[in-house]
Amino acid sequence: MELLLIRHALPIRRELVDGIADPELSTEGHEQARHLGQYLASEPLDAVYASSLTRAQQTAEPVVADRGLNLVIEPDVAEYDKDSPEYVPVEELKAANDPRWQAMLDGTWQDEAEDPTAFNERTVGAIERIIDGHRGGRVAVVCHGGVINAYLSRVLGLDADSRGFFYPNYTSIHRIAAASTGERSIVTINETSHLRGTGLPMGLFQRG
Repeated sequence: MELLLIRHALPIRRELVDGIADPELSTEGHEQARHLGQYLASEPLDAVYASSLTRAQQTAEPVVADRGLNLVIEPDVAEYDKDSPEYVPVEELKAANDPRWQAMLDGTWQDEAEDPTAFNERTVGAIERIIDGHRGGRVAVVCHGGVINAYLSRVLGLDADSRGFFYPNYTSIHRIAAASTGERSIVTINETSHLRGTGLPMGLFQRG
C-alpha cells in the first residue's frame, strides 16, 4: 500500500498559563491546506486520517472534501507536545532569536513533552495499524513533524530519539511504500510542489 504522511499547515501562536494550547490554523495555514487539497484532488485515497489536534484536522479537511470519505481521527498520531500550554511556530523563535531556538540548535532544549521512547512506540504503532487496515490501498495521514520524523527514522533504522533529524515543511507530503511482507520504502520526502509560486511560508528556510 501507499502511505502519505502529511505535516499540518501553519498554525497560530498560542501561549496559555493553564490548559492545552491546541492552536488552530493561521490565515496562511488555511491557504496552504487549500493548495494541498487541490494538489491531491486527482489522487484516489481510500481513507484520510488526522491526529486529534486542531491544526491537523483543519489541514485534512480540504484533502477529504468531495471524496465521499469521513475524516478518521487517530489520537495516537498526535505530536509529542500535544498537552503543552503553548505552541510557538519554530520560525517565530528563529526570527526573534529566542533562547529556545538556540537551545534547539545546541541540543539543550528541555520541555515536559512525552518520553521519546514512549512517543515513538505510540506513533509508529498507530501508523502500522493504519497500514494493516488498508492493505493494497492509498491512505493519507495528516499529522506532525515529530511523528513524521519518528516513523521515517524507524524505516531508516536510525536511533530511537531521532524525532528532529530533518525538518518537514508545512503541508509537506512524505510517501512510503508499505509491503504486506513488512518491508517499508521511502518514496518521497518533503514533497511541497503545491506551495511553489504561492508566496506562502513553507518552513524554516523557504517561501513558496
